[in-house]
Amino acid sequence: MESLKFTSLIPCKSSVNLIPTTKFVNHEVIGQVGFVPLWKRRSTRPAFRLRAQVSGGSGGAQDGASALEDQREEKGVLLGAETDSSGSVIGFNLIPPNGELKVPDSPPEDATSDRLDETEDIDGKEKSKAKVTRNIVFVTAEAAPYSKTGGLGDVCGSLPTVLAARGHRVMVVSPRYQNGTAAADQKFSGALDLDTRIKIYCFGGDQEVGFFHEYREGVDWVFVDHPSFHRPGNPYGDSFGAFGDNQFRFTLLCHAACEAPLVLPLGGYTYGEKCLFMVNDWHAGLVPLLLAAKYRPYGVYKDARSVVVIHNLAHQGVEPAVTFKNLGIPPEWYGALEWVFPTWARTHALDTGEAVNILKGAIVTSDRILTVSEGYSWEITTVEGGYGLNELLSSRKSIITGITNGVDVVEWDPSSDVHIASHYSADDLSGKVQCKLALQKELGLPIRPDCPLIGFIGRLDYQKGIDLIQSGMPQLMEDDVQFVMLGSGDPLCEDWMRAAEATYKDKFRGWVGFNVPVSHRITAGCDILLMPSRFEPCGLNQLYAMRYGTVPVVHSTGGLRDTVLNFNPYAQGGQGDGTGWTFSPLTKESMLAALRLACRTFTEYKPSWEGLMKRGMERDFTWESAAVKYEQVFEWAFIDPPYIC
Repeated sequence: MESLKFTSLIPCKSSVNLIPTTKFVNHEVIGQVGFVPLWKRRSTRPAFRLRAQVSGGSGGAQDGASALEDQREEKGVLLGAETDSSGSVIGFNLIPPNGELKVPDSPPEDATSDRLDETEDIDGKEKSKAKVTRNIVFVTAEAAPYSKTGGLGDVCGSLPTVLAARGHRVMVVSPRYQNGTAAADQKFSGALDLDTRIKIYCFGGDQEVGFFHEYREGVDWVFVDHPSFHRPGNPYGDSFGAFGDNQFRFTLLCHAACEAPLVLPLGGYTYGEKCLFMVNDWHAGLVPLLLAAKYRPYGVYKDARSVVVIHNLAHQGVEPAVTFKNLGIPPEWYGALEWVFPTWARTHALDTGEAVNILKGAIVTSDRILTVSEGYSWEITTVEGGYGLNELLSSRKSIITGITNGVDVVEWDPSSDVHIASHYSADDLSGKVQCKLALQKELGLPIRPDCPLIGFIGRLDYQKGIDLIQSGMPQLMEDDVQFVMLGSGDPLCEDWMRAAEATYKDKFRGWVGFNVPVSHRITAGCDILLMPSRFEPCGLNQLYAMRYGTVPVVHSTGGLRDTVLNFNPYAQGGQGDGTGWTFSPLTKESMLAALRLACRTFTEYKPSWEGLMKRGMERDFTWESAAVKYEQVFEWAFIDPPYIC
């Protein structure tokens, strides 16, 4: 058998005494392969070495805890294991060479007291606590405010802080991006080098990565440092397109994220093995597979669980089949990642269609699957929304749960937003009119408070329905409306925006690019927000809009359908329960009909419009509410043994 190495923390080699090998048939695991492990931490600080031995029983045993033996190096320290009542390793403590330090059963009181202070609200009232607290590790390609290109960054920047406030111990592992711009690089300035280096075996050699750390808002923000994360552009690409080595970059992230809970003594002690890994999209998709193939055969992470969060199923991390050997996993586990394109999608007659699909590997090895809205959890099991994975996801639909994203109610608050011209609330809406007038003035539009002002904020691409806006604009501009767009993307769409502004000088404004303060001002100043997305796993702009009293008009899909309650102006005297308009099918005619109905309600039925605004502003889309639902999924994940033992 070919010799395999994974990392200096767990260098692995082939063994003649193997646990039965693993094969994937119809996405089911029927065995595991074993390797002889040895952990070794490399650091400029005193080093330690820990040898793990697999104790009796098969890899699937739940109570067969690994035998951990501390081994001293010259001028080294020892690593003492912390276990819970069942014998599961939940953490490690660094012990002086004399071995006299007693390992505590719980974190030191002085260490936890500082952290608990940060879980209080500004008014001093302590936030509600979870009934069961856990060690949670988020693995993500982006996390606001450090890095963000869309909703993924928002979720992984907000949800961890809320879970920490509820009593969980939370770590977020993401890359330490350095793109050469002062503003972007400055966001990582608070993170300190932990002076810890590990070597990961993948892509044919040892890759050394480091760790930076910042403790903020009760969360351990851990950043994986490697030269491949230091380049101009966004986390995934630059003006020339996606980076060609993204598989390499995010393979490093996944391996490093699995090591971080074991080797980083954050706050004086490590997170240990009994962790819940929150795996976000394909970039983190190797984590569940690594837990099963690289760690559990040696008794490590036997009590850990993994939850895959699908933010956008369209992105699956698909690469050529020749890259299987680059990922640092045993060949016996390649089947978990194996993907075959249908005949019509192949490039030529000799193309077998075989490929690596990292998200598929996460789906077949994770313990639970989450989507970012209830509607999207159903859509991904359909042919139209499954992107080739619908049958696989349907086979696991019993463990799929949809939870609608929350919003940052501090950043997005019309009563205190620093970016808008006037503050307002559901009890006093007078400031919203001032925001509209200020926006019209800023953009050079005629100042007309009674003219419906429609807004669009988002990427200029096919998914967001920009083609519908383009085709419907001539007819819409015949009406007495104004339209403002903010976004970037397809260069042809950007050129169209510039041309439309020149054509409809008194009615249309287009802002090419993305600007956070301007997005706040458009959200506050517009009367209507248009979102004709072809699919939208959750969508955040409609949530922001409702919070600001801006009425959304959206295509009835995914999270848009879940969060926007369609309003019928002819029912209950115009005082129904709706918060906006949803339209279907996705056609120009359907979109224009919904927009015109909204505009007519705005101009002719002011009491109904005010009710729409207030109902939207009163909706509860806080992360605190979503966190309670996440905790229920955490509980379900730990009820059963790991899906792949």
